[in-house]
Amino acid sequence: MKDSGFPAALFGELGYESVHHGFNQWNGVAILSKVGIENPLGGFAPGIEADPDARLVSATCGGVRVHSVYVPNGREIGHEHFHYKLSWLDRLVEHLSTTTAPTENVVVAGDWNIAPADIDVWEPKIFDGSTHVTPEERDALDRVVQWGLVDTFRARHPEEKLFSYYDYQAGRFHKREGIRIDFLLASASLADSCFLDIVDRNARKGTKPSDHAPVLAGYRHRIAHE
Repeated sequence: MKDSGFPAALFGELGYESVHHGFNQWNGVAILSKVGIENPLGGFAPGIEADPDARLVSATCGGVRVHSVYVPNGREIGHEHFHYKLSWLDRLVEHLSTTTAPTENVVVAGDWNIAPADIDVWEPKIFDGSTHVTPEERDALDRVVQWGLVDTFRARHPEEKLFSYYDYQAGRFHKREGIRIDFLLASASLADSCFLDIVDRNARKGTKPSDHAPVLAGYRHRIAHE
């Protein structure tokens, strides 16, 4: 949504400071915080090729530099949007290198539109020839991780097949036929003190739920929400 439509006042009544970056109804990102918001930045850092969409917002919250991301979908392998997705992830690495350092407290969280490994897909063969699981996308994601981040869900649950996205069709959610494309990456200083990283399946139930389930992680007695 546009920044003008973001319910900042409502969140303020609930005790949250917020920063939102959005141009239209198709994409937008936000950060809510009860420990303050400092140095907010919408989009990539100055000097990096600007993004035509609103897919990244950053802010410092209680000493943690938080980056909220909405990675492009990619649409189809070989599509121009697929190449845009790969370029976007490389620009994210450049953004991280420009704005902070892996030795600091950093969290990068959001909808990555990539399943990091086959364990993050209910049936890998179903996705042959599709986006979200290609070597190119996984390599681009790995370049983000290699900047100095840890997938704290997978670190805490190395064998768990728990997913964050379920298609509305064919009863996928109730069959547990999903993929894990929403997660938090944390710098080592936070990952070492991670005490919680879960997918809230209960929030995917009920009337008219999102097709994404919330992901929650706790680091050093702070809770980060994707």
